[in-house]
Amino acid sequence: MSLKRTSLKGALWLIVGVWIAVSLARFVRGLGATTALTDAAPWGVWIAFDVMSGVALAAGGFVISAVVCVFHIERYRPFARPAILAAFLGYVAVAIGLLYDLGVPLRIWHPIVYQQRHSVLFEVAMCVVLYLAVLFLEFCPVILEHPRFDRQILRTIHRYLKKAMIPLVVAGIVLSTLHQSSLGSLFLIAPYRVHPLWYSPIIWVLFLVSAVGLGLMTVAAEALFSSWYFGHKLRTDLLSGLGKAASIVLFLYAALRIGDLALRGSLSHAWDGSWQASVFLLEMCLAVLLPAALLTFRKVRSHAAGLGFCSAMTLLGMIGYRFNLCIVAFARPEGMSYFPTWMEISVTLGILAVMVLIYIFFVENLRVYKADPADEHPAPPAVGEPQFDPFSLRLFLPESVTSARRDSLAVIAGIALAAALLPDSVWRGELFIRTSTRPPRVVDGWMEANPGGSSGVPFRLSLAGNSANAPVGAQRAQLFLIDGNRDGRLVAFPHNFHRGKLGMSSSCVLCHHMALPLDQQSTCHECHADMYVETDIFIHSTHVARLGQNSSCERCHKSSTGAKARSSSKTCGDCHRDMIKPGSIIPAPKAGLQGFATGYMNAMHGLCITCHKRKIEQEPQKYRRGFAECAQCHRDLGGNDLRRLAPYAEEGSAKPSSKRTLLEFGQQVNR
Repeated sequence: MSLKRTSLKGALWLIVGVWIAVSLARFVRGLGATTALTDAAPWGVWIAFDVMSGVALAAGGFVISAVVCVFHIERYRPFARPAILAAFLGYVAVAIGLLYDLGVPLRIWHPIVYQQRHSVLFEVAMCVVLYLAVLFLEFCPVILEHPRFDRQILRTIHRYLKKAMIPLVVAGIVLSTLHQSSLGSLFLIAPYRVHPLWYSPIIWVLFLVSAVGLGLMTVAAEALFSSWYFGHKLRTDLLSGLGKAASIVLFLYAALRIGDLALRGSLSHAWDGSWQASVFLLEMCLAVLLPAALLTFRKVRSHAAGLGFCSAMTLLGMIGYRFNLCIVAFARPEGMSYFPTWMEISVTLGILAVMVLIYIFFVENLRVYKADPADEHPAPPAVGEPQFDPFSLRLFLPESVTSARRDSLAVIAGIALAAALLPDSVWRGELFIRTSTRPPRVVDGWMEANPGGSSGVPFRLSLAGNSANAPVGAQRAQLFLIDGNRDGRLVAFPHNFHRGKLGMSSSCVLCHHMALPLDQQSTCHECHADMYVETDIFIHSTHVARLGQNSSCERCHKSSTGAKARSSSKTCGDCHRDMIKPGSIIPAPKAGLQGFATGYMNAMHGLCITCHKRKIEQEPQKYRRGFAECAQCHRDLGGNDLRRLAPYAEEGSAKPSSKRTLLEFGQQVNR
């Protein structure tokens, strides 16, 4: 094996070792310990590169498949299998990247089952899943051609897959076209967040056209890599045609983007001297216009160096376009900026390294590339004994064993390097960020008639100002602002209205399902004391002190064998018999109350949604499906209301809260 091949593999396995160590930290300790992601920056480099750019880099699969199987340009067939393999591995990398980005990775299958048909992201998810399956079926004939799979049933499957190739290619083109453009459509809902030089109402067209240009140059880059690494013949005559087509597509992309900016009057931002303008000009000139212009010259696109330079510039440019759109040009509230940690970057590089190693493995063991005539009769090995090298294992072990040991050492070195660089806080810091909750605030509001409400609710709520600004026919109402962590994303809850509708004093137990000792109805935040994390409401030391110190153990722990643990002790209700209120919407735990309270957000959702669903079942003519949906409670109170709520968001803070910035941004959008 040549030095360049062993060196590249060694470097890739080293990166894989770092990736393994960081992955362990990510899945054991969570996103907060290993990333710079926050609520204001919930997506970062894993979405920008692994998903947005990864899908675009895999566009070569559907582009070359369309050229060969739909337009029947057979001379490009040698590029079909490598392009399909690269596309398949690219989409596998996208799926793996999503596992890292999701807070609960095992729920990655949820979009398939819990379908949101009005969501662009649902369409993207379904298309990616289906296209991944299509790419696998397209590549299966290459796998089945291996002598190891020379079985009658597998030969039959291979024959049918070859016959179904045209429908598979057509399905792949349709699916890829849909989600390549829909990834851009995701940004249509954020016109005030994306910088004007990157936002566009035709952004879905720009994503599709740029993906086609990137796909063509990715195929050229794959051919160059294959020629350098495997020694395959470089078909510059064919690559010249791909370069010419890429030049046309890149000029089309530049014309669409610049023309759209000019028509909408946003092109002036490119000359305003801002750093965003500099990034835009650099992206367009170096990564789009320069390679597009160079590829018009036959000498450039027919030469390996020229083609490699143009491919690199195009790849960097189109990745930069998506990266800028997701991170650089995406406005976040002041003080909530995002810059990826080295651990995030190492995960991205690790996934990429794994895919390159798999690509190399398939090319080395399968007929991904059509054999060149020169490869059919390889030159005989050089005659002569190798010279003795006391530091080499090659004289005593076969190359396969030597390579395995070398690669294993590279992985171990990578793991050790990452373990040494991981911050101490990754393993010793708090696993969860605690977010204490506070009781609701009570404010005056207006309740006005809303007979045409889509969900069946006959009223609308707003915050009260002076009487002169009262809506026509509105009545004053006392509103509870349910905002446990004071982040401004509140729910205005008409407590007295609910109390009157549900039965006055006798209805309290419906919601206040548990009371602490000596309480009649404990408020929610007393037990659900953290916004997201489970709270332990049992204070062991207090019980020990009041029940007789060490001699009191047997009063709760009846078992004389085994460890004295909570699981083997009495439940709270065994002693505090009036804690659990009968008739509550929230049923008592079947195993008895063990002293744990779920997060405040889960408690609120479980209570309100359960009650609303019950109302839909009891009175379907009055309450429709929308009554139990999120927007029923989480309503936009409007710009004026947000302005009046701003002081509440900073209550008890010594300095301006970052949440205030969110409110101010909401006011700007509403204006």
